[in-house]
Amino acid sequence: MSAAYAGRNEGCAFCELPPERIIAENELALAFRDGFPVTEHHTLIIPKRHVSDYFDLFQPERNAMQVLMEQQRALILQIDSTVTAFNVGINAGADAGQTIFHCHMHLIPRRKGDVEEPRGGVRGVIPAKQKY
Repeated sequence: MSAAYAGRNEGCAFCELPPERIIAENELALAFRDGFPVTEHHTLIIPKRHVSDYFDLFQPERNAMQVLMEQQRALILQIDSTVTAFNVGINAGADAGQTIFHCHMHLIPRRKGDVEEPRGGVRGVIPAKQKY
C-alpha cells in the first residue's frame, strides 16, 4: 500500500511543486498558496500522490487533506482579521472546470463586502443558478 501513496507524475505542476511553495504538509498531503489567487491567502490542498480526481483518493488521503484544510483555515483566521468566511471547492473533471489534473481542494478566504451579493456561493459556477 505504501508504494501506491508514492505515485508521482513527471511533468505534473503539483507533483513537481518547488519545496519553497509548500506552507504545510503531513504524511499524505500538502498545502500551498494558489498561484492565481481569487482572494488573498487562497490556498490549495493536494494529496502527495498523483491522482487526478477527488473520487479516486484513498480515505487516508481525504483525511489528511481535511486536517490540512482545518489547520490552514485556523491559520488564516489568526493572521488576517478581515476574513469572515470561506469557500471550499474541488473541480473534479474538465467539464467542472478542472485544468490541472492532480486533485486539489481550494480554500478561499472571503471578506464581508468582497462581492455585491454572496448569496449562493459556489452555486455561482453556473451564474444563472447562483441566485435563487
